[in-house]
Amino acid sequence: MPSKTQSNKTGSIKVTLVKSLIGAKQKQIATAHALGLKKIGDNRLQPDNEATKGKIFKIKHLVKCE
Repeated sequence: MPSKTQSNKTGSIKVTLVKSLIGAKQKQIATAHALGLKKIGDNRLQPDNEATKGKIFKIKHLVKCE
């Protein structure tokens, strides 16, 4: 059985907010908040699925993915 940390990292995308949400459209701000990103430098592990990829696509100019 894989350890807890290994199962978390497989099938995950690390999303980091690299640009400010000031001046962004309201829907883009809501999308960033839905991903758990509020301040520049915030990063979160998100599941690697179509819903997450769609959210990232909407704010691709504000985030960096790994």
